[in-house]
Amino acid sequence: MTPAARVQAAIDILDAVIAAARGQGASADRIAADWFRQRRFVGSKDRRAIRDLAWQAIRHCGEIPSSGRAAMLALAHEDAALLALFDGSNYGPVALTPGEPVATAGVAPRWLEQGLAATGLGADEQAALLGRAPLDIRANRLKTSREALAVLLPVPSEPTAAPDALRLPTGTQAESWSAFEEGLFEVQDTGSQLACAALEVQPGETVVDLCAGAGGKTLALAAAMANSGRLLACDIDRARLQRLPDRAARAGALAETRLLNPGREAEMLADWVGVADAVLVDAPCSGTGTWRRNPEARWRLTPAEVARYATAQAHVLRLGAGLVRPGGRLLYIVCSLLVDEGPVVVEQFLADQAGWRAEPISVGAGRAIGPGLRLTPFHDATDGFYFSKLTRAW
Repeated sequence: MTPAARVQAAIDILDAVIAAARGQGASADRIAADWFRQRRFVGSKDRRAIRDLAWQAIRHCGEIPSSGRAAMLALAHEDAALLALFDGSNYGPVALTPGEPVATAGVAPRWLEQGLAATGLGADEQAALLGRAPLDIRANRLKTSREALAVLLPVPSEPTAAPDALRLPTGTQAESWSAFEEGLFEVQDTGSQLACAALEVQPGETVVDLCAGAGGKTLALAAAMANSGRLLACDIDRARLQRLPDRAARAGALAETRLLNPGREAEMLADWVGVADAVLVDAPCSGTGTWRRNPEARWRLTPAEVARYATAQAHVLRLGAGLVRPGGRLLYIVCSLLVDEGPVVVEQFLADQAGWRAEPISVGAGRAIGPGLRLTPFHDATDGFYFSKLTRAW
């Protein structure tokens, strides 16, 4: 493909991504994969170049663009070589016309930039939310150690702040390695690993992962427990939860699963009320801390959506608290940096629920904010997280 044809292909993908963002449709990754699947004649080098162009434009535009062309023009106006490709050549973008729309550069829609700034995240912190994410893996201590795993890996690695974490070069296809198939490691961001470590689960304990999804944190908890005790993983998403048994088998991890019906969660967990030594609540959230991986997600958010998440977070926090025995503990986690989904939710819970208190968290990274800890890409080189450790009185 010519360079101009690559630009037009990226514009086509951007048009689909923008439409999906407006209509809460498929993710950008899914859209790009489908686009390439329907065009198998496009070679691997062209695919990489097209995808890189599209994702550069997504990261560059703060407000949702009016079109893929407007998004690409915003990028091109800062790159003379790219702008020169808008020349009307075959298979390339049509020639420029005076006054045509150009998207606005920025970190995010204005209301989100203001919300992040209100939490103390300045320009450098916000810009880092859209950088390229590294690839972190967690050595599965049920089968190996971080040190032993590092020796086996075919690429260089370096330890991070999490006790079992190794960082690999961006773009490494780690899940294709035999060490992955043997269950020696899982792909998991250092921030996620630190959140699990903050719960400080011990062998022999009774533990619940309330919003387990596909079980990434469940597997980390099982390893920390050395498969001793009882571990329950729950979720309302059948498709995601069904992935856990196979993952657990590969990792050699022991965990029960329980699919919950929305609106009937408390009823379906009645046998676990007041039983757990520790409960992990990885609450559904806006994902503002994961824009490095899903940059178009910031175009999907609205203030009403954030408010809806906050309501759901308060619900699952109360539900999780009901499972904790006297003297037990709970870790509330969101991969969001908006205060309405983090400190505000926890502060309201503590105000409403007698007998609970927030405990200090020390995981070798992060900064205190409200009754918890915040991790950011700029300060901690992790995804963005907020977590708070709460204990129930005896």
